[in-house]
Amino acid sequence: MGKKLLLIINPVAGKMKSKNALFDIVKVFCDHEFDVHVKLTARRGHGTEIAENEHMNYDLIVCVGGDGTLNEVVRGLVRCGAETPVGYIPAGSTNDFAGSIGLSLNIKQAAKNIAVGTPVRLDIGSFKDVCFTYIASFGAFTSASYSTPQTTKNAIGHIAYILEGIKDLSTIKPAHIKAEADGKLYEGDYIFGGIANSTSVGGIVKLKKELVDMSDGLFEVILIKNPKNINHLNDIILSLMTSEYKNNKSIDYFNASEIKITTEEKLPWTVDGEYADGSGSFTIKNLKQRLTIIK
Repeated sequence: MGKKLLLIINPVAGKMKSKNALFDIVKVFCDHEFDVHVKLTARRGHGTEIAENEHMNYDLIVCVGGDGTLNEVVRGLVRCGAETPVGYIPAGSTNDFAGSIGLSLNIKQAAKNIAVGTPVRLDIGSFKDVCFTYIASFGAFTSASYSTPQTTKNAIGHIAYILEGIKDLSTIKPAHIKAEADGKLYEGDYIFGGIANSTSVGGIVKLKKELVDMSDGLFEVILIKNPKNINHLNDIILSLMTSEYKNNKSIDYFNASEIKITTEEKLPWTVDGEYADGSGSFTIKNLKQRLTIIK
């Protein structure tokens, strides 16, 4: 008998390709002699429950959905200390994580790659003891991930995030943040902050691939200051367009394995595209090579 594979599918993710391609996905794995069992998520957080409660019965867990679906599965495994390898078939709207590690966006091809792939160890993050696979962020463009209606995401995909991000620009309220990392304090009024292990945040804030090592135990941290005049704003826009952040006085850019964040105001964050409360004082940690993914 072949290896046992648990296929966790989010039936409403992205353009709902997972429904249409279910037969193809299962056939690919059966052709490679996997013993496939299918579970559909029924609500938010269900992927976490399934992974946590059933991982011990399988050699491999493959999730089909968006980055949020992957986050749920990884969260379930981390919460119970499991080391089960994970395969990811991206079927979401933006698929930042998939793009960062070079996964195929063709569902059938992604399944084939997992079936014959090799395990790779990747870093993940911990935000208030809740894990994330690629990004924790606040401010401009952040709410686009969780406030854009699912129907809009399904209809027009990535452009939905861009349109929602543009709406943010007229209502940005800077947050006063203290960020401590490696004995250095970064403090200011910031309109955006991202602690990332990825080359893309919602397809809007991008990092050059050569700057991102997803298994080195370090985050790429970007803190964009509140622009004081039109020149500062133009400098920020240029950096976003060129992905050049290091020599811009309006941006704090650095690498860190652990960041202590302090803010006195109620501040919404997004963790892998889902809302999170980022108020008070807390620490974001890099869990070096904690995730085994098949690619």
